[in-house]
Amino acid sequence: MEQDFARRPKGAATIHDVARRAGVSSMTVSRVINGEKSVRPATREKVDAAIRALNFLPNPAARTLAGGGVVRIGLLCSIPNAAYLSEFLVGALERCGQVNAQLIVKRYMPGEDLEAAADMLIGARLDGAILPPPVSDAEPLVARLRAANIALIATGSMRPSNSLASIGIDDFAAAEAMTGHLITLGHRRIGFITGRAEHASSSLRLDGYRKAMADAGLRVDDAMIAGGTFTYHSGLDAAERLLTIDPQPTAIFASNDDMAAAAVAVAHRRGLDVPADLSVCGFDDTPLATTIWPELTTIRQPVSTMSEEAVMMLTDLIRDQRDGRAQEPPHRLLDFELIRRQSDSAPKHRPPSR
Repeated sequence: MEQDFARRPKGAATIHDVARRAGVSSMTVSRVINGEKSVRPATREKVDAAIRALNFLPNPAARTLAGGGVVRIGLLCSIPNAAYLSEFLVGALERCGQVNAQLIVKRYMPGEDLEAAADMLIGARLDGAILPPPVSDAEPLVARLRAANIALIATGSMRPSNSLASIGIDDFAAAEAMTGHLITLGHRRIGFITGRAEHASSSLRLDGYRKAMADAGLRVDDAMIAGGTFTYHSGLDAAERLLTIDPQPTAIFASNDDMAAAAVAVAHRRGLDVPADLSVCGFDDTPLATTIWPELTTIRQPVSTMSEEAVMMLTDLIRDQRDGRAQEPPHRLLDFELIRRQSDSAPKHRPPSR
């Protein structure tokens, strides 16, 4: 039966608006909202896109999962970047509101006891949990949650696992693309700032950088790789180390925008012009990328979309679990985009290849 959307604010989108935009029937939209498995994936994607475009908010009474009631979804949060976390939470909360799910956020600090973190989630009586890195790589925690019959999905960068549902971008390919972009501009001495060691994205992005350099026939000097922890302060220290090398790098690629912004600050303090004397590129395309000067060239990953889709994938897993249906853990790869702004250019003097 078509759903009742009474008392909708004047001017708000209706189920019929969504159906027209997606080119489907209102009944199909209703099935997508209720999460029915009979809808083809391509049709579901069209309806989801229309819902997002129209900011459609259905009646909560019509959005319960088959089998009953509100779904409790946990997010075990260990994301060091505040801007990234904010965007991630907005996407997750918006989609939870659309599928009648409750989001419970739990904090996990690196080095804390994983068993205690797992027990914290189990004690919250969750139906499912979203695991961003690095907790998505913590096998004891994943095993403990799975034993408690909690559906799981890993988000963001992760090491491949056939047993854990996942959604994210190809960090290796993204870092390879950015490094290749700098090489195409004429840079040969390219410094790299890594992220926190326990995050899968750190090794994946470093490997992508190394691959692009090797493919261009360029030797990677270990001194050109500086360790960071995804924080602005660690980016300051890393950039200082890179810019004391003689000869200096002509470009720095940082594993996130916070550390790239720090590299720009260090360059300015040293009297270097960005990008004339030093190109600086980041990763994530957080709001910081467009609030500093010059604005950062960076890799855009769809953080909000990632968390929205993670909620949808997780509710599908929960539904199947409730109905006793076995399902292979789904894996979805989202597109990234290289966004070029004002922080990169060709080097003043093109150094010889090594």
